[in-house]
Amino acid sequence: MSIERRAKLVEKLFYQLEQESAQFQKASGLGCVAGCGKCCTHPDVEASPLEFLPWAFHLFLNGEAEKMLMELNQTDSSICLIYKPTPGVNRGSCGSYKYRGLICRLFGFAANTDKYGNLRLATCKIIKEGQAENYNTTSEAIDKGLYVPVFTEYYMQLNQIDFHLGNIILPVNKALKMALEEVLQYYAYRPFPDLEKSDL
Repeated sequence: MSIERRAKLVEKLFYQLEQESAQFQKASGLGCVAGCGKCCTHPDVEASPLEFLPWAFHLFLNGEAEKMLMELNQTDSSICLIYKPTPGVNRGSCGSYKYRGLICRLFGFAANTDKYGNLRLATCKIIKEGQAENYNTTSEAIDKGLYVPVFTEYYMQLNQIDFHLGNIILPVNKALKMALEEVLQYYAYRPFPDLEKSDL
């Protein structure tokens, strides 16, 4: 399957998640603090290369893939290279929000399954403590059947697009690097994609 096709299928999955997340956020009243970005500074964020394939393809189309790959090769930081901190304050934002990964889209507004098979909202301390009433009400509603996106279900759908790339879980910067390498290797001996014929 072509890079264009895989990127389009990942974006389609993201669109589905956006619709479900919007419904869940409306029902729960939960929301991120504007300009927070604290979860992006966590050094242990892991992702699959496949969820960053649309990002890597976008950079390739705009002639920025090699430059970003060089930056990733030169960084020693474990914090996502796409994250852009705001100088002077302990905040920041995603430098490529439209093309952020699946993990970025799920965290805060999706659930994991605990060892008893119960759904548990996976969110940050800032939301749990700062929006405690909504958080507790939402947790109870989930127990009673309120629909919430589920991590494992979305990662299973992602794996169906490309089992190899979707099943590799790496520290986020290594996932970004592998996504870029996949795109660059794919086009190393192929012509530049004809976007007029593409339905991307």
